Amino acid sequence: MGLKTADINEHTPWQDLTTGLQIFEPATSKMFHTGEWRTNTPVVDWSKCRQCLLCVPYCPDSCIAVKDGKREDFDLDHCKGCGICVKACPFNAISMKEGK
Repeated sequence: MGLKTADINEHTPWQDLTTGLQIFEPATSKMFHTGEWRTNTPVVDWSKCRQCLLCVPYCPDSCIAVKDGKREDFDLDHCKGCGICVKACPFNAISMKEGK
């Protein structure tokens, strides 16, 4: 094949994809809009959020942006809706809603 994961995008011909769509390099989720897979969506209750940022390192897809020391809303283009952030939040500021 000869293609690196960095060379593959949503418009790559199927003939150039790896067998079973296996990815052999880490941290490639930002290259694809994987949020389309989501069946549940995380929602922040900003009145409960204390900006502790504990949810940020737990997100396996780096979908919680931080700017000027404060978390921003979710990057829903890449969030798969796993709910790990809900478990990580000690203030119950994150919940999951059904659907996109």
